[in-house]
Amino acid sequence: MIVVALGLTMASVAFMAMMPLFKKNHVDQAYDTTLSVLRTYRNLAVTQYTRYIITVPNSSTINVQSWAFPPVGSTVSPAPVQVVAYALPQDINFAVQAGFPSPGPDGFGTGSTAVYTQNALTAQPTSCTVVESGNLCLVFYPDGSVQDDQGNYNSGVIYLMQPTSNAYSSRAIDFYGTTGRVRGWRLYNVSGTNTWEQQ
Repeated sequence: MIVVALGLTMASVAFMAMMPLFKKNHVDQAYDTTLSVLRTYRNLAVTQYTRYIITVPNSSTINVQSWAFPPVGSTVSPAPVQVVAYALPQDINFAVQAGFPSPGPDGFGTGSTAVYTQNALTAQPTSCTVVESGNLCLVFYPDGSVQDDQGNYNSGVIYLMQPTSNAYSSRAIDFYGTTGRVRGWRLYNVSGTNTWEQQ
């Protein structure tokens, strides 16, 4: 009985010591998934000569749809077709929290909106009408660019965080409209100032 009790005690202590590692692993997994989705479907848009629409319909899902160009002789595109939906780990959200600096990574947004997109030329916020009732979207085009569903170059940032952790476990991913460049970021405290640093 004493050996069993000691074994259980040691196991519970080891489990408690591993909890921060498990939490960090979930943040890293969500970050890697989101970054991979954006980069993969940008590349597929180029190689398959089609458009891919990326939306975030809720705080823990990335939705991907393909969107064919209008047939020859028409100006109307077919309806988008669902490709796949990716779910984040249950304890990770697309969200913001106190301590996020303004402006956000690469100067996009104010750090107060979980998914922020803006017209790359006018810096005005954008929304989409083709999918999901005006939710924000990114449309990757065959030239590698990111646009909205009206054909305007679209830049912005997506934040990922774990509500039970401090801000420094958070990640951000931004995208630049004209080139489709996608970058990942992590929040650090640099000399007392919260700063996004590229990963």
